Amino acid sequence: MKADGVEFPIHLDIPVDQTATSKVQRVQSLKQSIEKTLGTDNVVIDVHQLSKDEVTNITLFAPSAAEEDWDISDNVGWSPDYQDPSTYLDVIKPGGENTKTFLGFDGTDNAAAKQVGLDEYTKLVDEAGAEKQDLNKRYEKYAAAQAWLTDSALLIPVTSRTGRPTLTKVVPFSAPFAWSGAKAREAASYKYMKLQDEPVTTKDYNSAQEKWNKERAESNKKAQEELADHVK
Repeated sequence: MKADGVEFPIHLDIPVDQTATSKVQRVQSLKQSIEKTLGTDNVVIDVHQLSKDEVTNITLFAPSAAEEDWDISDNVGWSPDYQDPSTYLDVIKPGGENTKTFLGFDGTDNAAAKQVGLDEYTKLVDEAGAEKQDLNKRYEKYAAAQAWLTDSALLIPVTSRTGRPTLTKVVPFSAPFAWSGAKAREAASYKYMKLQDEPVTTKDYNSAQEKWNKERAESNKKAQEELADHVK
């Protein structure tokens, strides 16, 4: 890499909202992990604690790629809008509307994107999206696109939501549920939501989940039977 003009240590910037204590702690932990693993002679993570507006203005709300000022972000991410691999993989296509945020360039015709093979990735995603008859084949083709993206290491996820302890008084499974979309977001809808006097215990949750799974299976079976009457 030195022969290509790379100077060590490589400095990577990560902006973070200084008022969000958990985010600051998270990026500091990430900094420690990366620097300990790779060595500060090779990589240094520069944490920039900024106001919330300053962070969003150079990440999510940056008006152009030139104003996207980050290397690692705790503020840029994607949640599924619907239950299909395309909800994630289409976002990374260099011809999409999200190239500014996720790939760092404006427009669709970018020489660097072609050089790293994103045209090949686009072809894989488009082929998967064109498969509309066989769901298994569709998913296999999307898996090939995902494998290409993973192997390329053009994007490396650093955060995954929901895998954390929670303290709540919301009765388990009383609120609307969805794997994706608006209702999949935490506290997105208060309809049907119930509260209990004491915090939810593991026993409460497991009991409610068992009941909910049984009711869901019965409801899904009924829906499939009713659907069969309409589809001939």
